[in-house]
Amino acid sequence: MSFRFSRSAVCRSFAAFRAATIALFLAGAMLCSLVPQAIAHEGHDHSDAPAMVPMVGGLPRLSTSSEAYELVAVLDGGRLTIYLDRFEDNAPVTDAMIVVSIDGEAVAAEPATDNTYVLTSGLFSGKSSVELVFDIKASEADDLLIGTLVLPAKSTTGTGSDSRSWLGRIWTALRHGIDDHLALLGFALFVGAALGLAIRHRVLRATVILLVAIPLMGRIAEAHEGHDHAEDATALVARGDTARRLPGGQVFVPKPMQRVLDVRTVIAKPQTVAKSTVLVGRVITNPNRSGVVQSINGGRIIAPEPGLPRLGQTVSKGDVLASIEPAMPVADRTTISERSGELEQMIAVAEAKLRRLRPLAERGVTPQSQIADAETELEGLYRRRDVIRETRIAPEVLRAPIDGVIASSRVVSGQVVQAQDVLFQIVDPMSLWVEAFNYGEIDPATLKHATAAGTGSRPMKLSFQGWSRALQQQATIVQFAIVDPPETIRVGQPVTVTAQQSDSVSGTIISRDAVVRGSNGEAIVWSHIGPEQFEARPVRTEPFDAASVLVAAGVTHGERIVVRGAELINQIR
Repeated sequence: MSFRFSRSAVCRSFAAFRAATIALFLAGAMLCSLVPQAIAHEGHDHSDAPAMVPMVGGLPRLSTSSEAYELVAVLDGGRLTIYLDRFEDNAPVTDAMIVVSIDGEAVAAEPATDNTYVLTSGLFSGKSSVELVFDIKASEADDLLIGTLVLPAKSTTGTGSDSRSWLGRIWTALRHGIDDHLALLGFALFVGAALGLAIRHRVLRATVILLVAIPLMGRIAEAHEGHDHAEDATALVARGDTARRLPGGQVFVPKPMQRVLDVRTVIAKPQTVAKSTVLVGRVITNPNRSGVVQSINGGRIIAPEPGLPRLGQTVSKGDVLASIEPAMPVADRTTISERSGELEQMIAVAEAKLRRLRPLAERGVTPQSQIADAETELEGLYRRRDVIRETRIAPEVLRAPIDGVIASSRVVSGQVVQAQDVLFQIVDPMSLWVEAFNYGEIDPATLKHATAAGTGSRPMKLSFQGWSRALQQQATIVQFAIVDPPETIRVGQPVTVTAQQSDSVSGTIISRDAVVRGSNGEAIVWSHIGPEQFEARPVRTEPFDAASVLVAAGVTHGERIVVRGAELINQIR
């Protein structure tokens, strides 16, 4: 009996001990959920995170605008930097006088060398927000802008301790939700129970459970689901006033960066214009103001006394460019030598005959007419001899056919060239044409207001000259004359010709540089939606002229579209 009684008592004692152990563990786990290091997600407090200002940039800033101006003020300590731009084109206003009223006290801003305005005041300290009134007087317009500058709150924590009450921490723990804490409690229960069962002493077992569960729960809750909130806070603070993409897809570009990128905008104004077409072409020479220099017979190049002309050299019509020493076959040389010997012999006979006739003519024995015939015969033989000599040694002289500049030169001194080789090309740089290829059904006779644009050259106005009635490589050739061609244009340079037709189309005309390609390849423009924010707008475009395109869809009236610096904004990530 005593043996059975002792066994049941042991069982009851073990059951009581197990209940006490579980109760102690649950109490310890509840304490773990209240540790100050527990940082949960979705609505929790970052009491230990660095103090941050709820603003886009890193420094306190104020943005305001009107129909005339756009203003951004950035506070760095007690120094307020003011960026004042025109609302329409985002160009800096450099001749303004700005007086800033800080909570009713007027302070004048001084212009700086970087096209900004600066003032320094101690009125910003010790306040959570400051009401600012900007009185702007400029040559374009006078204006009054008002805004509130929100100042950063000072951090009251820095030692890592939690200043909240126990009731506040309990409410925070309950508010965070039960799902995360159940998972943490289950994990802590498993670890604590495993260690508790390995230890027989009741007090020692409870102590081990608490010592293991509390630090474990605190460290797990500190960065669950792969989030290290301290690193996130540091990253947000380190961003500062740098250009970056915002979560909504917009791009934040601070005013200093806009000045560096030289960002310019225009206000979208839809209008109805003539529809345009695009042709591919190239620059050619004016057939009446250009020429080539070729050799008729070929031979060896002989440089003139001043030397061979260089590329780009200006020449006049008739100037000697080079000489060609003709190449003569051996048979021709033999024939010429024989003919030259015969002429020398005939000249010697004629001279001897003339010497005999002159004394006879003086004595009246021979008529004077025989003397005249002999002299005429001798002069003819002299001329024939000179022709043969020139044939053997006289070079072919190459002269400039027109006034112009040397566009190409393919000769060097001593070079042997063939007949009809193009040795020099001379063009008039002020008289160039464009040859375009029309592959469509467009009537070339209806084209008007044509312009052309090449790589790196300004748009060129074209004047229609004519078009071919026969197809060349399945295209109709259309020729235009360049009105006032730029110095950078070159013969053979590819260009894009844009000409207007008789049909009309509606849309907004903007610069070609304003249209860029998005990450998915679609055509987009950047809309200036705020003083320091830009948003992409997918658009559908049509050609208008060499420098502009027509936005047929995607842009509304009154939007400010970036026309300079759009490609750089598009690269910000």
